[in-house]
Amino acid sequence: MNRPIGIFDSGIGGLTVVKEIIKTLPYEDIIYFGDTARVPYGSKSRETIIRFSREIVEFLLERGVKVIVVACNTASSNALPELESLYNGTPFVGVIKPGVKRALSLARSVIGVIGTRATIESGIYSTALGDEFKIVQKPCSLFVPLVEEGLIETPFTMEIAKFYLNPLKKEHVDTLILGCTHYPMLKTVIHEVMGEGVDLVDSAVEVARFVGGLLDKGGTRNGRRIPDYSFYFSDMPGNLSEIVERFLGRSVELKNVYLG
Repeated sequence: MNRPIGIFDSGIGGLTVVKEIIKTLPYEDIIYFGDTARVPYGSKSRETIIRFSREIVEFLLERGVKVIVVACNTASSNALPELESLYNGTPFVGVIKPGVKRALSLARSVIGVIGTRATIESGIYSTALGDEFKIVQKPCSLFVPLVEEGLIETPFTMEIAKFYLNPLKKEHVDTLILGCTHYPMLKTVIHEVMGEGVDLVDSAVEVARFVGGLLDKGGTRNGRRIPDYSFYFSDMPGNLSEIVERFLGRSVELKNVYLG
């Protein structure tokens, strides 16, 4: 079934999910929408997040997508249940449950979660992880701007990572969920700080695996073919092409569509 996979985020972080889906499902068409005109979602009300998400879902459905990936922690925690109810004929995949499932399978004693302050304070991971293991959470607010500025493996970034992550090491975290779609870009630095004994859970990787299973179950995975990728953004700041290329590891055409 040569219908595309729809993926959306409040900005560009969801491109880490796109990259993993391209790697895991190389014959699938993809339509990505980044709401760069209205980012960040974390400071918006739940009602506004749901409204924005519905507008994007309508945009994707008009283009015939067969599954929609909500590649945004804030939208996944605030809007996903409503989207599943409103569009019950469309499969939705959020970024939280696949990562949680993987973390629970790997954890030995203590699970750590890092994310934006809005995600951590929402309590979504505490609820999803349950009480089988000790949970330690830490907002890492500077990680997003570091990634977007291209400061990936610099001494400054390493010091910031140590500042955020050393308290988790003191709590003997053995499994760490990267609870923001920007954070896989810092995986090498995070791994170096946390050490060999800590398993990192990359939600982008887990989402890609989950989507693959969903397509197999529904018999909708594409056969061998050349895929088509479309990237839409609601605002086109001057450095957007550079940032997108950094996230994807390739240059792509960007299209501007504002939904508000």
